[in-house]
Order: sequence, then C-alpha cells, then structure tokens
Amino acid sequence: MALDGIFLRHIKKEIEKEALGARVNQIYQPNRDELVLVLRTYGGAKKLLLSSRANSPRVNFCKGTPENPAQPPMFCMLLRKRLGGGKLTGVRQSGCDRVLFIDFDCINELGDLEGLSIVCEIMGMYSNLIVINRDTGIIIDAIKRVDMTVSSKRLVLPNIRYELPQSQGKLNILEHSAAEIVEAARSLAAELPLSKALMQVIEGVSPIVAREIEFRAGEGATNRVEGVERDRLLAAIEDLKRMAETCGETPCIVYREDGRPMDFAFFPIKQYGDFAEVKLMEGYSATVDEFYEERDSRERMRVKSSSLQKLLTNLIDRISRKINKQRAELAQCGNREQLRIYGDLLHANLYRIERGASVVEVENFYDENNAVIQIKLNPAISPAANAQKYYKDYQKAKTAETVLAEQIKKGREELEYLESVADALSRCESEKEISQIRDELTGQGYLRRPKGKAPKQSQLPPKEFKSSDGFTILVGRNNRQNDQLTLKTADKTDVWLHTKDIHGSHVIIRAGGKPVSKTAIIEAARLAALHSKARESTNVPVDYTLVKNVSKPSGAKPGMVIYVKNKTVFVDPS
Repeated sequence: MALDGIFLRHIKKEIEKEALGARVNQIYQPNRDELVLVLRTYGGAKKLLLSSRANSPRVNFCKGTPENPAQPPMFCMLLRKRLGGGKLTGVRQSGCDRVLFIDFDCINELGDLEGLSIVCEIMGMYSNLIVINRDTGIIIDAIKRVDMTVSSKRLVLPNIRYELPQSQGKLNILEHSAAEIVEAARSLAAELPLSKALMQVIEGVSPIVAREIEFRAGEGATNRVEGVERDRLLAAIEDLKRMAETCGETPCIVYREDGRPMDFAFFPIKQYGDFAEVKLMEGYSATVDEFYEERDSRERMRVKSSSLQKLLTNLIDRISRKINKQRAELAQCGNREQLRIYGDLLHANLYRIERGASVVEVENFYDENNAVIQIKLNPAISPAANAQKYYKDYQKAKTAETVLAEQIKKGREELEYLESVADALSRCESEKEISQIRDELTGQGYLRRPKGKAPKQSQLPPKEFKSSDGFTILVGRNNRQNDQLTLKTADKTDVWLHTKDIHGSHVIIRAGGKPVSKTAIIEAARLAALHSKARESTNVPVDYTLVKNVSKPSGAKPGMVIYVKNKTVFVDPS
C-alpha cells in the first residue's frame, strides 16, 4: 500500500496547515465506504475525503465531489446531526501508524460542548471510519460495524470503548536511530531481501519506500549489509527519518509506460530508472487524489451499474439461447417437403398398406428411378390417418418456418438493442447517465416502474467537442439521446456518423451552413470509434452521411436508424 504511515503523517501536517479551526459546513456519503466533509476555512471551502474502500483507503483533500445518492445513508444522517457545524480542533497520529484521529468540537442537543473524533483506520480491507466520543472513548458508530461474526478479537460497535488496532511491534522511525533500525533488520533471516526486512522493522513504510531505501543502499542487497553498503543504508534511513520529521519533501506519482499510474510516494523515486515516468507533485493530497481519482471513478460506476449490467447480461444470454433454439427448429423445418412426399406416397398406396403395420415400402414416383423407400407408420391408426398426419406435419412445418423466421428477426433486433444499451452502460461517466439508461429500460418494459411519483431528473446534454478547424461535434450518451440528437437536434445538412455494424454513439458535425471539412470528418469519426464497442480496436470503419439521409423505421427500438448514400472512413480511436 503506497499510503503508508509516513505519507499519512504528511497528510496530517497538510490538514493542520490548511484546515485547522475550520467549520464543518456539509457532510456527504457518496457510497457505503466514503465520506466527504466540506470544511469552511478562511481561505475558502475545502473538501476532505475519508475513504475506507478496501482497494483505496485514504484521507486527503479532493477537488471534485463524488455524486451522492438521492437519500443519504443513516451513518451520514448521524454525522450531520452530531458533527454538523463542528470545529476542527486537531489531527492526531500515534507514531507512524496508519491510524489518524480527526478531532472536532461540537455542540450537542442540549447546547453543551462535546468533543468528537473521526478515527480513520487505513488498513487495506480492514479499513474503517469510526466516530467516537473524545472524552470517554466510547464508539458512537462506524461506517463498517464489526461484530462477533466478523471478528472475535476486536469489536467495533456503538456504545463500546474504542481500542486501537493491535500493535505489530515495529520501530517508530521518529523515536529510533538509523543504527537501531539497521541492527533490527540484521537480526532477521539472512536470506531475506533488504526491502522485506525493512518493512518488517520500520513502522509505517510501504513497499515502494522500502525498495527505494534498498536501491539507495545498493540494489539487490540483503539485510546482512556490511561496509560501504551499510554506510549507504544508514544514510538512506537518516534521510527517511529527516523526511518523516520535517514533512517537506516533494511527493511524486510513478506512471507506467502506457500512462497508467503505478505507485506514489512522499519523496522523488529513482529505483525505476527509465522504465517508468516519475511526475513530481505540488501537494500530498493532490498526489493521492490524482492517483486514485480515475480508478475510483470507474469503480464507483461499476458498483452503481452492476445491477443493470447483470440484468442486461441475463437478458442477452436468454435471448441468444432462444434464437439458437429457434434456428435449430427452423433447420428441421427445411425437411418439410419430405413430409408432403410421404403423405402423397401413402395416399397413393392405401390399398397396399395393412392396418397395424409400423413400416411400409413403396416406390417413390417422385424419383426418376422409382426407388423403393421405407416410410414409418403409427400402427395405432389407419393408413389413411397416417397419410393425413404427414400432411398435417407438413403444414405445421410450413407455418412454423414463417413464424420462426419472423421470431428470429425480432429476437435479433432485440438482441442488437440490448447489446447497444450494454455498450452505452459500459461508457457511463456519471450516475445521471446510469439513471437515464435505467429510465430507458423501464420505458421499454425491461424494468418495473417504481411506485409513487419518480423525482424529475435533469437531462444531460450530449457531449460536445470542437474539431481542430472549428466545427462543433456532438456525441450522444445513450440510445434515447442518440434519437434526440439525430432526429430533432441536428439540421438536415449536418453530417451524421456511426461505426459500421458496431454498437456505438451517434455523432453529429454541425455544418452551420458551410461545407464540412475532411479534417472534421476524420476527427468526428475518431470520436465515433472511441464512443463505441470498438474503442479498444484499430482501423475502425465509420460510416458518414448527411442527416437528411438518416431515418427511423416505424416501431424501431431507441437508437435504431437506417441510412443511405453513406461513405466509409477507417480511423484509429487512439
């Protein structure tokens, strides 16, 4: 975990510098694992994010606020009641442990001063946010309650005394010398890598920091360092001690070659050399916020869209199985002419067939050579009834072929529609977009309409871009918006684009009475490919034509159109 105890100490200093004495103006709980405290300071409003998410627990100032649910959770309501208007009076940390106490002075219902603390435990999957009475140490509530079914060693429940997590017995770098730390590392197994030994000895050190100390001491060193390596190790730990005490180094984010963030630290990292890009940051909160923001926003969207994704997956699987079954039945209908021939042959040879026979051999007069064929019979009915049965089976197969062909066509259209909705859902960037897709599925009958009057939601506008030569390009977010954009917003002389035979957004180039340039078409085609199911591909075909050549068939599903007089261009979404 990159957010170790020493980095948390830097965050603590930053909070004290920028927000000490601030008032709690608003409290949000965007999801079950996160809180956002809006603090009113002399320098303006500050948003303090407290997260207990297993894959990104942290405390930091954030720029944006995650979208909030329509109904705040009970834990959020409790904090608004007890903590609203409170004054931030202190931030405490025990040594370099990953536990931060954020202290507030609040006024209770009786008008008396009450000391409350939010305990932020940054411990991976065991992370938690706990509200306690600072004077008594009694837990008021926690964002994750821990009872006997979860842990028998340490309970986190209202009305019991808060206890710190069990100490791991590591050395606090603020209180111990570099020589003591080196000797403690040397006392471990000789074959243990130096970075592993340091992590077992020093409190609040993440893997990237331990590896950096090993790199500066001599790459590949073990904990049995001697001579020059030992001197370099002492110097590296002395530097670490100084950085933990002063909290004055420049933080950084390490990026992979593909541009994705890989790690971060409270001081510049050198161990990766030319294999990674190290970006220096201006603040510790800004470092944490930038590192987690993109990944967390995707995770939030994944959680909020999971129920819709599951519904669409089940519907797509069910319709696919239904179509495959219908195709198998349609293939059987291809032998219907043989049933009619059997009926004709039986009818022509009724005088030769004995009642109760299970099979009969007759000459096939439809064959040039009058070949003899066997026809199975039902011995329980008469020869004439057997002939009629074959005629009935023939008519049934003939009718079934027509019906099945129509059902398969409708099934494929429904499958195409659901796959387009699934693609739009995978590209959602906000909760409002997910809500619009939910409304679309409700309107199409795939979801039940909620009881009572649904709250009116503001409609998101289409995404808007500018081509390098000044043309406005609009991109639909979902099927309903695609219809609105193409059929109502766009002018007849505007240019319409869509990936060829691939689910994606409708894209419009606003002509504004001018001929649309080839540059604008290429750039709009890239946007169409980027906002489609082929966004990870290369050389994607994109069709384009004038809006007047695009129409919607009667009764077609949202987003489904037909077009003529189109041209195709191949582009790379990247």
